[in-house]
Amino acid sequence: MAREVSDYVLQRLTEWGVERVFGYPGDGINGLLGAFDRAEGKPEFIQSRHEEMSAFMACGHAKFTGEVGCCAATSGPGAIHLLNGLYDAKLDHQPVVAIVGQQKRLAQGTHYQQEVNLENLFSDVSEYCQIVMHPGQMRHVIDRAFKTALTTRSVATIIIPEDVQEAEAVPSPPKEHGSVYSSVGWSRPRVLPDPDELRKAADILNQGEKVAMLVGQGAANAQAEVVEAAELLGAGIAKALLGREVVPDDLPFVTGPIGLLGSKASDEMIMNCDTLFMIGSSFPYAEWLPDEGSCRGVEIDIDGRMIGIRYPMDAHVVGDAKETLKELIPLLRRKEDRSWRERIEEDVRSWNTVMEKRAGQSFGGKINPQAVAHELSPLLPDGAILTADSGSATNWWARHIKLRDGMRASLSGTLATMGPGVPYAIAARFAYPDRPVICFVGDGAFQMNGMNEMLTVKRYADRMAGSPPLIFAVFNNQDLNQVTWEQRAMGGDPKFEGSQSLPDFPYSKYAEMCGLKGVYCDKPKKVTSAWEEALAGDRPVVLEFVVDNEIAPIPPHIMKEQAKKTVKAGVQDPQKIGIAARGFRQKLTEMYENMPGRKH
Repeated sequence: MAREVSDYVLQRLTEWGVERVFGYPGDGINGLLGAFDRAEGKPEFIQSRHEEMSAFMACGHAKFTGEVGCCAATSGPGAIHLLNGLYDAKLDHQPVVAIVGQQKRLAQGTHYQQEVNLENLFSDVSEYCQIVMHPGQMRHVIDRAFKTALTTRSVATIIIPEDVQEAEAVPSPPKEHGSVYSSVGWSRPRVLPDPDELRKAADILNQGEKVAMLVGQGAANAQAEVVEAAELLGAGIAKALLGREVVPDDLPFVTGPIGLLGSKASDEMIMNCDTLFMIGSSFPYAEWLPDEGSCRGVEIDIDGRMIGIRYPMDAHVVGDAKETLKELIPLLRRKEDRSWRERIEEDVRSWNTVMEKRAGQSFGGKINPQAVAHELSPLLPDGAILTADSGSATNWWARHIKLRDGMRASLSGTLATMGPGVPYAIAARFAYPDRPVICFVGDGAFQMNGMNEMLTVKRYADRMAGSPPLIFAVFNNQDLNQVTWEQRAMGGDPKFEGSQSLPDFPYSKYAEMCGLKGVYCDKPKKVTSAWEEALAGDRPVVLEFVVDNEIAPIPPHIMKEQAKKTVKAGVQDPQKIGIAARGFRQKLTEMYENMPGRKH
């Protein structure tokens, strides 16, 4: 029987299926910390090195398990630190419940130490935010937080003052006016499409001769249906970054990523289609979608607020992707003319050849960062979970890693924040101790906060060590490389050393200091063997690659304005000679593959 409100909170979390809460201590949650001690691991308190990392871990847990992720922080500064990770969950539509402390009720409104208006602070990031002012509220506030997080696939925040945490538990409120009696439980609804709109969608898709499919994470549970629809329509499938795991990359008609980090095959398909079929994606970049009016459109999305917002659609089908496709497929006619599909598959083969040749180039004895991803791809163990941070390494993770069936992958898709790659990986290892986990992270994000979380890995070494591998691949290029390239292409400015250059640091040696395994690679011919050593490691590995920072993440097609700005920046750029040489050779591989008469 729960003794204090804090004990009851943990009991209720357990009833909701929570096995671990990611957090960092502080006196604003002393009551909860005592309850965690008494709870003896049900649920478990996982101590990160910073509250932001706790929120990222909760988001990562939600992404990889489909369950509610849970994080906790103290009042004031601890609560504030959660925000970035919670916004990551909100913008990527992940259910997360945050529990934060607050000053005692008696002190509120007095400008007390660490008193922050937490309801205002969390009002934007949360779909539900409630401060518990009476022990009898605790039950229904927790229940509503979980039901809201699951229903809206977003964030719910529970604020508990210190004295309420330590008050006597009231599992059942008094039977009087104002009392509410709630229950644990929630079920996922079947959201079915309107039959008339579905038939309209089928007519448009049946009439289309060049259908391009674009899928996002909303189609994650509809792999079989997505593939069957593509087969019937003779379509190719492009994937938004959050939809990487929807279909495997070894299908010949999967064109891979789209957009700035995308493939030429995706770009060719999208720009030349006569019918755009979007499923579960809110991909926002108009410059990577067909010109308005150049094609017809069909969209399936469970959120009616977003239907037809990214491209003008002719059929707006509001419904769950899997359920909707199940009803749509019988209405589709198999296209006998497969020339469009054949063209797509030829483009995929051509792009794969370009990727292989680009990854195989090296300059001045430096490691090509593309090779780091390209040479890992065939070595990936079955069932691997891959995470990526935000930076230039994300380009190579998106383009060169070929996911097979059963693999998982995610990153901060919408907020695109630096920092989540490492905590996502840690959360994945806690949730799936029997699966390989590999994180791609740049030296900028690793210096920002990833390095500290190696101490979290050390703390839980008994849970992290052994087979299967847990690897943090650090791209050491001593540059905030993605922003450097954006300065050149978007701002027309040369690299500004004052903001972009990073101090060098021995990441692999730091790992050894933490009791982890460190692997160092600075030679192009040693990349594969470095991966093999890391994959065979008997404990978590920091795999440091010293990579070339002058290789541009060349987009699938180059915008005229960006080209002009890049040339302008290049005239004064301190790395102009290396950039020019590398850029020419990289682009030449694509030009050669696209020469008339080339077949694959």
